[in-house]
Amino acid sequence: MRRTLAFVLCLCAAQAQNFADIRPSPQQIAWQEMEIGVLVHFGTNTFLDREWGDGTADPAVFHPAQLDAEQWVRAAKAAGAKYLILVAKHHDGFCLWPSRHTDYSVKRSPWKQGKGDVVREVEQACRRHGLAFGIYLSPWDRHDARYADNRKYDDYYVAQMTELATQYGPLAEFWLDGAGSEGHVYDFVRYVRTMRTYQPNALLFASLDFMPYADIRWVGNESGFAHEENWNVVDNYGILRWRPAEADTPLRHGHWFWHPNSEKRLKTLEELMEIYHKTVGRGAQLVLGIAPDDRGLLPEADVKRLEEFGAEVRRLYGKPLATAPAANPASIVLPGARRVDRVVLQEDLAHGQMVRRFRVEARAGERWVEVARGTTIGHKRIAVFEPVNATAVRVEVEAAIGQVRLKPIAVYDGGR
Repeated sequence: MRRTLAFVLCLCAAQAQNFADIRPSPQQIAWQEMEIGVLVHFGTNTFLDREWGDGTADPAVFHPAQLDAEQWVRAAKAAGAKYLILVAKHHDGFCLWPSRHTDYSVKRSPWKQGKGDVVREVEQACRRHGLAFGIYLSPWDRHDARYADNRKYDDYYVAQMTELATQYGPLAEFWLDGAGSEGHVYDFVRYVRTMRTYQPNALLFASLDFMPYADIRWVGNESGFAHEENWNVVDNYGILRWRPAEADTPLRHGHWFWHPNSEKRLKTLEELMEIYHKTVGRGAQLVLGIAPDDRGLLPEADVKRLEEFGAEVRRLYGKPLATAPAANPASIVLPGARRVDRVVLQEDLAHGQMVRRFRVEARAGERWVEVARGTTIGHKRIAVFEPVNATAVRVEVEAAIGQVRLKPIAVYDGGR
């Protein structure tokens, strides 16, 4: 009877909600405006040529003699990242900070005679370089025996969450990865309560099918592609909620952690730009996975590729040919016939996401020709089309679920 009543209440709540009325929090808006982040994987796996450790690695293998968090952060910033998420504990259970609640951590490693704290070094480097800082703490733990007892493990997880939430300054994001957790029952309400208590402005990340209470959702793949139609509002267990998509993908194909002799897996600049246009260009967040090597440094090839990526994004979108105030339709008059091949559109998310369909036209000679059309806009939509010599560009929203409020529209020539 209680389950039936709960289902009916959820159903009624969802039916009473209007999709167009759902709004993001100020923290979600600020997060979406950052657009690009990095996710750093580093730990005992780095020294054992592994992706998923089984929790049996000797902490003594962790000895990055040249660890330089400043280098990691500088490379992330060069790529255009505005935030960095550090994997403080992966599925193997090894902790990159000297947790009081386990000995399976850096304090049992030879690195800095067991006195080091990777989380502290990365957090401080982020503050110095103006990047927001976030933490990934794996719920699945293949080392700790308490994982076999749901209640004991919840106590352990909350204790570690509290350490990380109270000792490392403001957090922009807290990641809960659902991998390996099939069949395990977590006290998510307690986890959320803990984070809201100590880090009220931090956003919680989790996939929709793993945890219902998060603020950000997983895009659904690790290829770095968002759907062509990408809505920020989703049906979250019977309740409509604003949960924007975050698309994570490793810089090296198939490798989140560093592996020796894997430089050929490094994504090309062309691949990264396709990913950018299919994530940020579709209103999703892009998170690039970067992996320091066993020295504690990002490999030189990875740093160069990150720099190339950031430079190419700046080249393409650093300076528009022309802009126009928001209107529907909106027309942009160019200074004479100019080559154009892309338009950037944005909705004012403070008023929700409304656009269902739009089209872009260019004035070529004496006539208007359609050059692009798309579905949702959300935080950002980059419409790339075949180059055309045009004297003006026009954008029109053809369908919407409510009153549309666009930000200024920008036109670019990617061949400049």
